[in-house]
Amino acid sequence: MRDDDFADLARRALHDNGYSTKAAARAINYDPAYLSRVLNGKQQPSPKLARSLDELLKTGGALAGTLLDVDERSRMTRSVANPSRLDAGTVDALAGILAAYRRLDDTVRPQSVLPATLTQMNEVIHLLKGARGPHRDRLAEVASEFLQFGGWMLAQERQDAKAVHLLNDAVELADEVGNGTLAAQALNFKGYIARQQGRPHGVARWYSAAAYTPGAHPAQRLGDMLQAAAGMAESGERDDALRLVESAERLTAAAAELPPPDTAYWLTPEFNRLNMGLANLGLARYADAVDHITAGLAGLPDELRDAPWTWEHRDALKRAVAAR
Repeated sequence: MRDDDFADLARRALHDNGYSTKAAARAINYDPAYLSRVLNGKQQPSPKLARSLDELLKTGGALAGTLLDVDERSRMTRSVANPSRLDAGTVDALAGILAAYRRLDDTVRPQSVLPATLTQMNEVIHLLKGARGPHRDRLAEVASEFLQFGGWMLAQERQDAKAVHLLNDAVELADEVGNGTLAAQALNFKGYIARQQGRPHGVARWYSAAAYTPGAHPAQRLGDMLQAAAGMAESGERDDALRLVESAERLTAAAAELPPPDTAYWLTPEFNRLNMGLANLGLARYADAVDHITAGLAGLPDELRDAPWTWEHRDALKRAVAAR
């Protein structure tokens, strides 16, 4: 994680929330000159400053999570200089940065996270090309998830062609190391793109592919089946859609018994109520769609309720209410 990546993330997040540098410095009781140097990438941020900005912006510790400590920086420098001697600490540090970026996506506008995401993603891919040894596969998983996340961010910004390219690469890397949860999630995001493009056949295809990917988590299968059913229903394949909903319902208990996979941490039973709502909307069962989407939105954790990706579900709820 470079200092100017943190600077870009923090500067954009402050702007999104209406803070000038001086106003932010005043709010967190910091020297405006020091904060200005950090936000312009001229000085390394302290962990305390990052935590103060997280508290101000209500980003749940995500900004602080993007910073490396002294040991992690040292490990990263050695690994970049000699990728063939990649160590576990470097991979863990990169995974931690990625987790922080994903949490930022829950609270900050996609366009504010995207530039730093793509920069960091490219650095991880570059490191992977020279990586050797026992930690290479774990780095490949982190790289696959970074590609997947970059594709998701681009998809939210409707840069669809670039998003699909990254998602295809993410699937290939996931397959290379046999990680079904990563492959399924990348295919899921291709289904999301098809839905944004108004292509119900594509929705059915990609969510079905995700649902039946070997190694997918039960919560992924459940959500993907429901979203595939919505695409089938909108394509006129109502009977197949109904059968898929029934198959998904049989997975509900198994999905609820396990924690969601790290690559799709949001897939709680409450979140899958949203997917059940989309399936019912596609099937023109509008009252059921309203009930499920309303319950799904209400069941989201506080830090997710206003996430930009919830806008799609709020729009679906409006359409279900209007058609009920």
